[in-house]
Amino acid sequence: MNKVIKDWNDIKINDSWAIFKIVAEFVEGYDRMAKIGPCISVFGSARTKEENKYYKLGVEVSRMLAQGGYGVITGGGPGIMEAGNRGAQEAGGKSVGLNIDLPFEQNHNPYIDQEHNLEFDYFFVRKVMFVKYAQGFVVLPGGFGTLDELFESLTLIQTKKINNRPVILIGKEYWDGLFDWIKSAMLKMENNISEKDLDLVKIVDTAQEAYDAIDEFYKHHELSPNF
Repeated sequence: MNKVIKDWNDIKINDSWAIFKIVAEFVEGYDRMAKIGPCISVFGSARTKEENKYYKLGVEVSRMLAQGGYGVITGGGPGIMEAGNRGAQEAGGKSVGLNIDLPFEQNHNPYIDQEHNLEFDYFFVRKVMFVKYAQGFVVLPGGFGTLDELFESLTLIQTKKINNRPVILIGKEYWDGLFDWIKSAMLKMENNISEKDLDLVKIVDTAQEAYDAIDEFYKHHELSPNF
């Protein structure tokens, strides 16, 4: 038992020192992101190939966003993230990458502006940057990480921890099944959300529809940072 207690105390000491590294990530992220201006966070799979239709949609919608005056924030990796940065950079807009070191798939893509290329060790710090400086969220098909980012954003809007923001999902054939389940199970079967929560999301099929939804939202709302 004494050995267990000793080992546990060592762990707690290491945790205390980790706080300084966490704070340093927040300080650098806040300092650099605050200078960029209004942005849209684009989420999606790191595994999507260049020939995939959703990669092409990611390039297209990000190009339109950049032409409309928005910077584009992605996770900085390959796949949809690369598509988002590529579209923004090709349109002459600000292209931001929030990179994180992963053991199997994350290398920063070549379409991130050098001055807007940030590195993170902690997922939770990185997610704060995705949300705090985003004027909206465009979500293309992805895996667990994409769903994590999507539902984190929706939860913060639902609970009013951040200002209302447009959340646009591209790809009805991909997303409709999930939201059919949300309506039938979460809402109707268990009453775990309210019907108005469904209005937080708009599902579209084209880049133009996604851009138009964001443009329409900001005809009636001010641009401002979150929390």
